[in-house]
Amino acid sequence: MRLDLADLQSIRGFAKEFQAKHKELHGLDCNAGMVNMNNDITRTKNGLELTMQVSFFGHFLLTELLLDVLKRSAPSRVVILSSVVHAGDKRNRPDVHLEDLNFDSWKYNNFAAYGEAKLANVLYARELARRLKGTGVTAYSVHPGWARSNFGSGASGSMKVMMALMRPFTRTMTDSNEESAQTSLHCLLSDEALEHNGAYFSQSSVLYRDRECKAGGWPLESPNPNARNDMKAAKLVEAGRKIVGLDG
Repeated sequence: MRLDLADLQSIRGFAKEFQAKHKELHGLDCNAGMVNMNNDITRTKNGLELTMQVSFFGHFLLTELLLDVLKRSAPSRVVILSSVVHAGDKRNRPDVHLEDLNFDSWKYNNFAAYGEAKLANVLYARELARRLKGTGVTAYSVHPGWARSNFGSGASGSMKVMMALMRPFTRTMTDSNEESAQTSLHCLLSDEALEHNGAYFSQSSVLYRDRECKAGGWPLESPNPNARNDMKAAKLVEAGRKIVGLDG
């Protein structure tokens, strides 16, 4: 079934088609991840910043549209892809700017947008767990490690040069597809994950700036205090519903 997270109409069409074909859904893995590899802002046909739409708003709309079938199918689980990037470092922790989630006035930086989208996914998983408590639906955010994929292949300019220079060294620092899948599979399938509804689970990663996080954890408490702000999580969902057209 075709699904384009950069097109809100495609997401709505997918959800409608899925529910027409299938009566049950026990696991939803929101696994897309991308970053606009150019530092000039790019907007989708919906007018949303590309990285935020594909990495957060698209997953958000998809999940919200499928919540009814997930609840009818309980026990069921939702896994949302985050990233080590959401953690930042002690001098610079990403935050979600509720007043300007579309970078209409906020100064744009492509990797800042990526960090904000991945933080938004951590917060959304927490809010889902709170909202769905007692329904049999659980939710988790995950960092899968540094997977060997074509992520970043669309880079140009100085970013393309940097990616090329790093390529000979990444083999020893990255995870295979099988290794990268383990954290998501743990959240989707293990009995242990049920004890940590709403938590952030992480593969080990050399990319963490906080030394104590490099080994990962199932679950791992995010070093970013903004990832544990439940009031902001609720406000993010409220704002997200308006942006993707779920209200009104």
